[in-house]
Amino acid sequence: MANTTVTGALAIHGQNPQFLVETVIRNRIYESRYWKEHCFALTAESLIDKALDLRFIGGVYGNQRPTEFISLLLKLLQIQPEKEILLEYLRADEFKYLRALAALYIRMTFRAVDVYELLEPLLKDYRKLRQRNTAGYSLTYMDEFVDALLTEERVCDIILPRLQKRGVFEENGEIGPRKSRLLDALQGKSDAESRSSSRSRSHSSTRKGQPSPSRSSRDHSPAASHSQSDHSSGRYRSRSRSISPDRMVTE
Repeated sequence: MANTTVTGALAIHGQNPQFLVETVIRNRIYESRYWKEHCFALTAESLIDKALDLRFIGGVYGNQRPTEFISLLLKLLQIQPEKEILLEYLRADEFKYLRALAALYIRMTFRAVDVYELLEPLLKDYRKLRQRNTAGYSLTYMDEFVDALLTEERVCDIILPRLQKRGVFEENGEIGPRKSRLLDALQGKSDAESRSSSRSRSHSSTRKGQPSPSRSSRDHSPAASHSQSDHSSGRYRSRSRSISPDRMVTE
């Protein structure tokens, strides 16, 4: 009874939800001490406390021993919580391992359109995650984990159900085009540059539209003529003062 799927559970991808985990791994989970001591009689509410104690993600490690993470995933498949509860798991920003657990469950059980719509926003989550496998511990990130869920065939030693390509849903109008933060940033930069360029062109055209006095107009202006006449008369006066009276008489 402890290993049977809850009564009234819906078939996922045409089979018992627990069968989404391979038989070998599923049997090892059933035989593990963690499953027998901590996963017995868990509910969607009490499972949260166990998920908050998680310190790493992963499938099996060491001598094919199942991790607590994969054991709780099997428990979710067994009790099949409602969609609203899974969404609350996913929105729990402060509990990253609970979010990772919900993301894996959603990838395995939800429709492909819902998978894209719910998991793609998590690509903006760059928090670190510890991962445990047969080689030991390693470091990954939430966005890398979610990207693997959307692109890889196997994650945490589990073969994921086939996920239809995103482009098919875009062509059918079931989902909008994927937004890229890098493209948005580049687009914003290009818009700013175009605005700056247009302002500079406008300023330059304004300066070009203002009439500037030509050289000929400056030369023929009254002020210029008056200045030239004053200069010429001053030159003659200074020359006349430099000649002595005797010389003037002689001349």
